[in-house]
Amino acid sequence: MEGSDLFKAVAALSILLRFTTYMNSCSAAGATPGETNTEFIQKSCHVTPYPRLCISSLSSYASKIESSPKLLADTALSMSLETALSTSTAITKLSKIHGLQPAEAAAISDCVEQIRDSVDELQRSLQEMEHPGGSNFVLPMNDVQTWVSAALTDDDTCMDGFAEIASKGKVHTMVRSRILHVAQMTSNALSLINNYASTKTTLS
Repeated sequence: MEGSDLFKAVAALSILLRFTTYMNSCSAAGATPGETNTEFIQKSCHVTPYPRLCISSLSSYASKIESSPKLLADTALSMSLETALSTSTAITKLSKIHGLQPAEAAAISDCVEQIRDSVDELQRSLQEMEHPGGSNFVLPMNDVQTWVSAALTDDDTCMDGFAEIASKGKVHTMVRSRILHVAQMTSNALSLINNYASTKTTLS
């Protein structure tokens, strides 16, 4: 299992590296004339469920995103994957702590599997986002939206499992806090992906 997890992590990091290279060579129009890159991000983030998190997490990439809805969605998805990867590593370590209550240990074990599924789905989504276009735009984008929605469901399922535990100890708080952050990042990414898809469909 550990070898499989290492392979998945390396694969995900490879995708993130290709994405960074892609961002450095790609830009597109999407802003109002006279609008700065940062203003474009702020305006776009206002349609997301967590606009302040959206703005704070994406503003440092303004010069690379420029005014491209595509690069904005790509970056949000990439950051969601990075957050899910780090959370998966942290929760896996927590699952090996001795002295956990049975219900807590079971919830963490389930959560480890769910966050791994979330990572896989975000990874597949980012791969698909690298090259959708032309007459086949709608089908790959539907796949991306489905996978990101599934990743968000996995995050919610993990949190639901901990909500049923009576004791609210330190591990419980740490896991819920991390998963909540992943879910919020993923929810924002999905919103920006949906916005990009609708804009692209309208223009085509």
